[in-house]
Amino acid sequence: MRIWSMHPGYLDRIGLVACWRETLLAQKVLAGGTRGYRNHPQLARFRGHADPLAAVGFYLAGLHAEAGARGYSFNGSLILVPPPPRPAPIELTRGQLAHEFAHLRAKLAGRSPGTLEGPRWAAGEGEAHPLFELVDGPVADWERV
Repeated sequence: MRIWSMHPGYLDRIGLVACWRETLLAQKVLAGGTRGYRNHPQLARFRGHADPLAAVGFYLAGLHAEAGARGYSFNGSLILVPPPPRPAPIELTRGQLAHEFAHLRAKLAGRSPGTLEGPRWAAGEGEAHPLFELVDGPVADWERV
């Protein structure tokens, strides 16, 4: 399971679809709808939120908006809790974002090298998904390095 911390605009088609599906699975886990993946480390940041389902709903809404902007038709009715305008942000360390940015660049270099072109990729750090608030710090404890 990979729930990217960066803005969904960085993801290629394959990554966007996979992130949507995996985040739907995370939502199901958080809602108690499955026994699998309950201890997945990437769920820790959502579980630590005051309203985990609203947080994951806001995350999914960002993916849904990006998909719509690209002409894809993701089923928004699958978002269980319509998020507030913006729930309390989840802290994201710069180290974690940089780690994920490098990981995604490596994946895209192999499967979608054309995606790496353009001004969005010129910055070294990348932009976070709107759910997250950047803070200084290393790679997250839950990340498998």
